[in-house]
Amino acid sequence: MKRILLCLLAAACLLTAAPHKPKLVLVIAIDQFRYDYLTRYRGEYRAGFDRLLTKGAVFTNARYRHFPPLTALGHSVILSGAMPSVSGIVGNEWFDRDEGRHVTSVSDSHTQLVGGNGGPGCSPHRLLVSTIGDELKMADGGKSRVIGISLKDRAAILMVGHMADGAYWFDPISGNFVSSTYYFRELPGWVKDFNDSRPAEKYRGAAWLNHKLPENLKELYGTSDESPLESSPFGNELVELLAERAVTAEQLGRRDFTDVLAISFTSNDKVGHDYGPDSPEARDTAVSADQLIGKLFQTVDRQVGLDNVLVVLTGDHGAAPSPEVNAQRKMPGGRIQVTTLKQVAQAALEKKYGAGDWVAGAWDVSVYLNPAPIARHKLDPAAVDRAAAQALKAMPHVARVYTREEIARGEMLQDDIGRLITNGFNVRRGPDIEVVTDPYWIVSDKPASHTSPYGYDVHVPLIFMGPGIRAGRYDGSIAVNDVAPTLATMLEVETPSGSAGRVLSEIFAP
Repeated sequence: MKRILLCLLAAACLLTAAPHKPKLVLVIAIDQFRYDYLTRYRGEYRAGFDRLLTKGAVFTNARYRHFPPLTALGHSVILSGAMPSVSGIVGNEWFDRDEGRHVTSVSDSHTQLVGGNGGPGCSPHRLLVSTIGDELKMADGGKSRVIGISLKDRAAILMVGHMADGAYWFDPISGNFVSSTYYFRELPGWVKDFNDSRPAEKYRGAAWLNHKLPENLKELYGTSDESPLESSPFGNELVELLAERAVTAEQLGRRDFTDVLAISFTSNDKVGHDYGPDSPEARDTAVSADQLIGKLFQTVDRQVGLDNVLVVLTGDHGAAPSPEVNAQRKMPGGRIQVTTLKQVAQAALEKKYGAGDWVAGAWDVSVYLNPAPIARHKLDPAAVDRAAAQALKAMPHVARVYTREEIARGEMLQDDIGRLITNGFNVRRGPDIEVVTDPYWIVSDKPASHTSPYGYDVHVPLIFMGPGIRAGRYDGSIAVNDVAPTLATMLEVETPSGSAGRVLSEIFAP
């Protein structure tokens, strides 16, 4: 009897033991990647996605639980687990009341660009919470290597956090991958060598579907907003190539400490905005990403061994169908220009209070008022917010409008949309007015965007694959916020400071 009890106790200990620690955590975020891209193009996946879908723990109902669903917010959630209400990352850009000016989620005037042609740099200083990378480094005295790579600065920076060894993004002005003096005074030698090989130049005049990229380099690189190179699968190729170089040069996963490599494929987002989520271009970019992820897996397998690597794949947000495509389907939808939001608010306040520069800016669905004329006229800020909000509510196809006072006090519908708005609102940094459109209406002049709390914008893939993971399909509803506490448990480190998720223990293999 005693032997039986000892055996049962030993079995119970095995079942509750912490999962096997990986040598490398490889996090892959795909910008603007709806969940149904996995199912819609499943028959065309032969490489990375195929491996993940067959060997990974696949969550079919993972969602973001904040509004608005934007790039900076999504990437900040993945490895921090924090809602924007806590992390302070409330938009890609906003009006900072403390600084009295427009800022981006990673802009930092105290840093300089490294590896490009100079100018202000970027940093994670606006991120108020820790990430998995930060917690790893605090636990092991900084021995873990933590690196972020993307075409976008905010994607590379916000996933890896404050203590990262480096974050790298593409600078269209120089055609280089660059970084910031926040991390170091000059680029590491392996990044310099990569830039010196001019990898982006081989795409001059490249053919893609029925498109031909510009021969002229300046036109090819474009700008951070409009770039033919980035708006093609070739932008993702550059990210994958640099990620391979990072694995090799930084010896990731080949020491006695767990390293983190977080990469974000930006081109899916650029293509989605420029051509729409139902376009042949979006399909081709998704299929190309499958091949690139498979290629990266091969390099990681050679250098580290995939049995020693924990892979997490997700998206930072989804996308609404193009209104023109929906019209053909007899589905609702249409556009509202972000400039219209600003103009309507400005006109309403001019009519009520007189001439003045009342609106500091409107970004996506968030409107910020200028505190200077409000103070100068000794007005009640809440009353001014209500006046602007009332005018915005009267616009066609605007479903809801909330002022910052209403959100802060919880004076709104306590339904799922209301909870997403609360989760996305930081009291100090949040907008004066938040606008929610009717379903399938987008605030953009591009073919598609992601500015709503509805399923197509917040439903994304989430897959774990690697040591200690029980492969299979998991249909329960979860949040992307659950990634960080799950990783913290597997790595046996402190849960990131702002984490709002739960541990996905159902995927732990005994």
